[in-house]
Amino acid sequence: MCYKCKKYHLGICYEGMRSCTLKYHQTCVVENIYLLTRKGRSMYFYSKLSCMTNCEDINFLSFEKRTELICCKHKNYCNLPEGV
Repeated sequence: MCYKCKKYHLGICYEGMRSCTLKYHQTCVVENIYLLTRKGRSMYFYSKLSCMTNCEDINFLSFEKRTELICCKHKNYCNLPEGV
């Protein structure tokens, strides 16, 4: 089981917290969204929580934002962000 939320920030799910059940080849994932400042620094914006197929820990960088994927499967509901 994993948390599922489209917009999570500072301990609050703004879309209503749900859960998803892992299927074959799935893991829990937290997708952290950061906005890039004019000086090129990352500023945390919000997180998305879900179940994902073939998840890999990775960072995506575009001109306006950085997206960080963190996958886990060591325990139920492991995809709750800490410290954000």
